[in-house]
Parts: sequence; C-alpha cells; structure tokens
Amino acid sequence: MAIPRAALSFIFILSLATLVLATPGDGVWLTHVPAKERVRPNPFADHPDAAIAGARLFHQHCASCHGVDATGRGSHPSLLTGRIRRATPGELHWLLTNGSLKNGMPSWSHLPDPQRWQIVTYLKSLQAPTNLSQR
Repeated sequence: MAIPRAALSFIFILSLATLVLATPGDGVWLTHVPAKERVRPNPFADHPDAAIAGARLFHQHCASCHGVDATGRGSHPSLLTGRIRRATPGELHWLLTNGSLKNGMPSWSHLPDPQRWQIVTYLKSLQAPTNLSQR
C-alpha cells in the first residue's frame, strides 16, 4: 500500500518544522564546554545580592530574547528547562562568555566577569525548588 503524496508532504513539513524549532535550544553547546570550565564554581553562589544584581542584568541584556520571565520568546529557548537546571554554573558561565552563534546566542564576554557570574546566579535562583513549585 502506497502512502499518499499529500501525507508524505505533511510528514516532510512536520519533520522540517520540528528540526527548525528544536535547533535553537539543541544543547550542542554543552559538548563544547571544556572540562575545567564545567567544574568552575560560582564565586557569587553564596551572595544573596548577586541574584538580585543578576536579575537586573538579565532584564537589561537577556529578556529581549528569553522573555522577562525567562520562559523563552519566539525561537529563543526557555531558561527554565531541565537542560538549564542540570547545567553547572561553570557551563552557564562558559555559554555567556563564548555564546553559541549557531543557535543565535551571542557572546556576552564584553560584560565584566562578575556580571556574567551574577546572571548565572540569577538563572540558578530561578531553578530553585521553591521557585519551581510556584510556576
């Protein structure tokens, strides 16, 4: 039994759309993070004010793509996903520093290093179990 041409076209278009939509948050960037960067500790992890400063920086530099609430916007991925929750602070810092141009993520290396760590602190604060239960 042959599959109708219209069904094949639909399957092709659906597959292509899935590929295009999956690419921005494909997580391939994680494979490029050097081992020493993965285990880098966040120097601001125990500073409560760092998450507040990071939130301000996030709203200035990141919200236009990732949304004010970090749930994503258009083709830009949510930062509340399991992939981001499981990412180490060092991996997130590496991504902010190096970007992933293939996925539309610019490098934020022009921001001072402490500010990039503050953004990481903010992103990790969004992943806290107390915040997740409120979403």
